[in-house]
Amino acid sequence: MPHATAQPRRASLATVRSRIVACTRCPELRAYCAAIARERKREFAGERYWGKPVPSIGSASARVLIVGLAPAAHGGNRTGRMFTGDGSARFLARSLYRAGLATKPLSERRGDGFDLIDAFMTAALRCAPPHNKPKPLQMAKCADHMRAELDLLDNNVRVVVALGKIGFDTIWARLRERGYRSAKRPVFGHERCYELTHDQAPPIVLLGSYHPSRQNTNTGKLTQAMLDRVFRRAQRFARTR
Repeated sequence: MPHATAQPRRASLATVRSRIVACTRCPELRAYCAAIARERKREFAGERYWGKPVPSIGSASARVLIVGLAPAAHGGNRTGRMFTGDGSARFLARSLYRAGLATKPLSERRGDGFDLIDAFMTAALRCAPPHNKPKPLQMAKCADHMRAELDLLDNNVRVVVALGKIGFDTIWARLRERGYRSAKRPVFGHERCYELTHDQAPPIVLLGSYHPSRQNTNTGKLTQAMLDRVFRRAQRFARTR
């Protein structure tokens, strides 16, 4: 994934993740996440919350890139791993497993044996925002973390699955910065698909999906079968391109 402009020497993936965990660019988000970690939800009262920015998971050699919104206050902010330990995680893990993109259909806590297969998962924002509504300035401050991750993914990615409109718009902005373009302007929609081309890199498929939030899954806007179909399609794209 070449960037449009010259870049300094790349950091390792471990270094990028360490920088994310230590990030203090948004003091208000750090304070919010720390407060949630202190107060805790009653059902998790006996647990120690992570309470810090949440790093990506997966290998830099992955062909499938998954982009979410942000850690949930009592999900990733509690467990320290993206899409882990809440209703969204259960929905997503099942679909990833069925598509052959995860080692097991449950993502409950770090060290539980859940891992991604040929996939890399990141997010538009690394801290849990109040009411799951990040502010534009927070998104802008966080953008460099995704830029650093994309530098490391190189030309391996063949398909991007964007979970929700914010994730979709964010990854399209980051890829456009890197010189990718589309015949039609990508507009978010469930299972809307766009081929992004680049003069010096293989094409990438950008595939939208409704976010597996409880708001969407409890109302039937997103069903398990719908999400299964998205990731089976992503897997086919990754294997045939």
